[in-house]
Amino acid sequence: MTPLCVAGLQLALDAHADNSERIAARIAHTVAHYPFVRLVLVSELATFGASPRFAQPLPGSVEASYAALAREHGIWLIPGTLFEQADDGRVYNTASVIDPSGAVVARYRKLFPFRPYEEGVEAGDACCVFDVPQLGRVGLSICYDLWFPETTRTLAAMGAEVILHPVMTTTIDRDVEIAMTRAMAAMNQCFIVSVNGAGAGGNGRSVVCGPTGDLLVHAGETEQIIPIELDLDVVRRGRELGLWGLGQPLKSFRDRKIDFSVYRKGAPGFDALHALGPLRKQTRED
Repeated sequence: MTPLCVAGLQLALDAHADNSERIAARIAHTVAHYPFVRLVLVSELATFGASPRFAQPLPGSVEASYAALAREHGIWLIPGTLFEQADDGRVYNTASVIDPSGAVVARYRKLFPFRPYEEGVEAGDACCVFDVPQLGRVGLSICYDLWFPETTRTLAAMGAEVILHPVMTTTIDRDVEIAMTRAMAAMNQCFIVSVNGAGAGGNGRSVVCGPTGDLLVHAGETEQIIPIELDLDVVRRGRELGLWGLGQPLKSFRDRKIDFSVYRKGAPGFDALHALGPLRKQTRED
C-alpha cells in the first residue's frame, strides 16, 4: 500500500472579503484532528472570492502567509486559488503548490477560465504536476478545466495518479460536474479530489472519486472537512492490469494510430465549430 492522506476543506466563505484567517484556522483544526494528513486542498478563489479586483502579485504577502502555514504544520498545501496580478497587467486564476518546508514548488494558471462569465481573466498555457517524494505524482486542474477532457488526459499522460480539483461552483450544474468527475477518474484511472466551497464560496457537494469511477466521498452542502487516505497502488495496478481487469485506456491511448487533427488550430474540416458564433452571455433577446 502507498497511502497519500489528503484533506479537502469545504469551507463556508465570504464572497467579497479576506477569508485567509478563517482558512488558516480551519487548516490548523484539520491538522490537529487528523494528524495523518499530508496534503490539504482548499476550494477555488477561497481567499478573496470571485472578483478580479482582489488580484494579488505572486510571489506576494498572501502566498507567503500560506507558505508559513505549510511550514508550521509540515504539510503540502494548495490553498485554493486566487486571482494573480501578473507583471504585464494580466490577471490569471492561479493555484500555488507549497511543500512542507514552505517552498512554493509550482504555480498553476487555470487553462480554461469560465468564459463568458469569468471576464477579464487570461488563460494559462501549461499543465501542472508535482511529486510528493516516496509517494507519487499529483496533478492540478481548476474548476472548468475538467469540462475539457484533454486537460485530465494530459495530466494522466504526465504520470499524475491523483488530480486535485478546486472548484467554486454556485450554479445548478454541480450534478453535471460530479458525473464528469467520475467519468474522468475512470477514463484516466486516477483519483480525483474535487473540493467546492460552501456558503457564498459554492454550493458544496465536494467529491472524491476513485480510479474505477466510484464515489468514495460525496459531501453535503454545508461546511465539511474531508480527510481521506488514497492508496496509489490501486492506481498503479489498475493502469497495469486494467479497470477490474478489463479496459486499459491509457495504454490504448498511448498505442493509438490516429492523430487527432481537431487539436491543431486552423486544421480544416471543423466548420461546425466555427459556425457556433461568438462566445457571449445569453440575453433576454435569445
